[in-house]
Amino acid sequence: MDKIRIGIVGVGNCTSSLLQGIEYYKNKNSDDIIGLMHWDMNGYKPYDIEVATAFDIDKRKVGKDVNEAIFERPNCTTVFCKDMPKTGVVVKMGKILDGFSDHMREYEDDYTFLLADEPEPTKEDIVRILKESRTEILLNYLPVGSEEATKFYAECALDARVAFINNIPAFIASNAEWAKKFEEKNIPIIGDDIKAQLGATITHRVLTDLFNKRGVKLERTYQLNTAGNTDFLNMHQSSRLASKKISKTEAVQSVAANRLADRDIHIGPSDYVPWQDDNKVCFIRMEGKLFGDVPMNLELRLSVEDSPNSAGVAIDSIRCCKLALDRGQGGVLYGPSAYFCKHPPRQYTDDQAFRMVEQFLAEGKEQVADEKPNHACEEMPQITK
Repeated sequence: MDKIRIGIVGVGNCTSSLLQGIEYYKNKNSDDIIGLMHWDMNGYKPYDIEVATAFDIDKRKVGKDVNEAIFERPNCTTVFCKDMPKTGVVVKMGKILDGFSDHMREYEDDYTFLLADEPEPTKEDIVRILKESRTEILLNYLPVGSEEATKFYAECALDARVAFINNIPAFIASNAEWAKKFEEKNIPIIGDDIKAQLGATITHRVLTDLFNKRGVKLERTYQLNTAGNTDFLNMHQSSRLASKKISKTEAVQSVAANRLADRDIHIGPSDYVPWQDDNKVCFIRMEGKLFGDVPMNLELRLSVEDSPNSAGVAIDSIRCCKLALDRGQGGVLYGPSAYFCKHPPRQYTDDQAFRMVEQFLAEGKEQVADEKPNHACEEMPQITK
């Protein structure tokens, strides 16, 4: 099979885990693989993915080989593959826009934002780089709150005729106008906001779906998260949180038997704890009623290394996007978006979405009409300015 040539926007912790994972599993067999739907996805293995180009704006990363840049500060995720060979792909200066928060300059030492000295590229520059590098799929790993920067790179992908995977909660695939642009150009897109392998949101969704299926009335719930990575530091600025809170909240609301009132559901990043680094700790509480209106409550604490938790999901998402390219299939990939992302254009239960992805792999098409979205969640809340 051909290699899958990806471009990366944002060489942070998630990119570090993704690239480490691709290298880590190169010499493994199918029995050794953890965190993937399949080792072989219609002929594509994890190690068939290679970086064609990468963009960042931090001076510690720009100008360095991407496999060197992933270990530069402020990255702080677990290093589980130390021997990373040079790729020959040098991290290029990206477009700034709202791709970083001003308050990030205020922190000392490793977490101080260090803007590269190089001039910003134009859209024409980015499009040219994507074409010359033969990039097939562009992955968006910008910080939360990068609304304008995400739109900029989505436009670049459209102009370069490159598939787009939007791993952050800026609404592109789930925005009807943007989705139409990718459909009209017959370019695949998966999004928005990547789910972890076993993170706070997927766990909360499964429990909420369990309440629904077992006839338990869910009355109130919260999800509180803390971590010490730059993602949580970035979200100290509340203005950057709007899309993240919508994405995480709707992921849970969409599998509830009935939508909870706003005051009865609170989901979102809660605080930045520096010494936690990339370790994320999640606290979930769910209150409800059992048979006979007898009250019950559930409390859960989950601790995970945040960035590796999404890397396997990204590998599966990339391979599904490549299969769509091979088949000449453009527009939103609804099954992969629903299974791999928190805020897809159409919400399905995880069981439904899993079956849709398996059908996509087996038959080369999506039977969206055969799977009914969960209670009127086809139109997702949008950020308006």
